[in-house]
Amino acid sequence: MKILLDTGLWLCYLLGNSLLSETLTKAIQDETNQLYLSPISIWEALLLGEKKRIILEPTPEKWVRDSLEELDVIEVPLTSEIAILSRKLDLIHQDPADSFIVATSVYYKLILATVDENLTKASWLQTLS
Repeated sequence: MKILLDTGLWLCYLLGNSLLSETLTKAIQDETNQLYLSPISIWEALLLGEKKRIILEPTPEKWVRDSLEELDVIEVPLTSEIAILSRKLDLIHQDPADSFIVATSVYYKLILATVDENLTKASWLQTLS
């Protein structure tokens, strides 16, 4: 499976949150799956760390760099087509980061791994939760 990790899920997994479902945990750990990450998720993690909404030690920048080495993810490029698509999506809420992540998932035909109900409720979006 080709799986795009949503920001919250990526952070929860790496920070050891035991609230992740067994399905998601197994999917992330399954070496036959390819895991993808949007640069938007990296940006969101840095913002959360800088605002002290989550603790990323020793610094948010170092934590992100280390986590990218710890979990084997493929960084998917943001393109002008993804930016255009992000404005055409029918999402319940208009969170710009979610719009880019969902557009990335659709554009590259990746399954979006997320626990965000705003995203899992979208019948047109292929998700894993």
